[in-house]
Amino acid sequence: MQPVPETRAPDGFGLWSVATTEPSGVLPLNGGLSPAEVGTAVMRIAACNDVDPDGDRPPRLAAALDSFLHGLLTFDDLFATGGLRVTDTSTGVTFLPGCCDGLEDWRDWHRFADNGGLLGFGHDPVSRVAESLGDTVRLTVDAEQHDSAVIELSVTGLRRLLTAAERDLTDFLTLAIDWSSRHLPGRCVPVTAALARVLDLPAPADAGRRRLTRWKVVTGVPGRG
Repeated sequence: MQPVPETRAPDGFGLWSVATTEPSGVLPLNGGLSPAEVGTAVMRIAACNDVDPDGDRPPRLAAALDSFLHGLLTFDDLFATGGLRVTDTSTGVTFLPGCCDGLEDWRDWHRFADNGGLLGFGHDPVSRVAESLGDTVRLTVDAEQHDSAVIELSVTGLRRLLTAAERDLTDFLTLAIDWSSRHLPGRCVPVTAALARVLDLPAPADAGRRRLTRWKVVTGVPGRG
């Protein structure tokens, strides 16, 4: 199980260095990423929230960097396309995030492990579904197909995978702190806090220099949507 944001790069992106996008279109987050790969992940998360402000939200600033980061630093409800990718290493079957999935929703898997039932990740043309069958979890790659590939594992096994996925997210966030301090020195604290929010994690200590607490831009404006 790997946390994976989509990694399509905006055309002509040049605010910081990014890595070449993989053919799969996703980038597994963990503590072993290169600086360019961290930059790619930060870019993609910021791009997901790069929406023109409306209503009472503060206007964009003119500078290109501030304009690009505006949504990430001012929206109450952040999102990042992607989710958790599960691969059965014995069969090669892969359960990918669906069209209605997002990294910010990854803790839904915990609620599913606790309460059972169904957890859906998308709709036509590909409907990915997680289903609880007693002590077994079945991940159906496409519920619209009667012969769809599936992955089966125990609830206990799912919990272990979720623990590892959270560790990967935490390790990535630690990398992102260092990356932000180098590439976005004047914006490190708010950017890192925003990343922690979208990943639904507490912000970790900043490389032993200071502890980042949950941070929120005080704008007095409502959340997105």
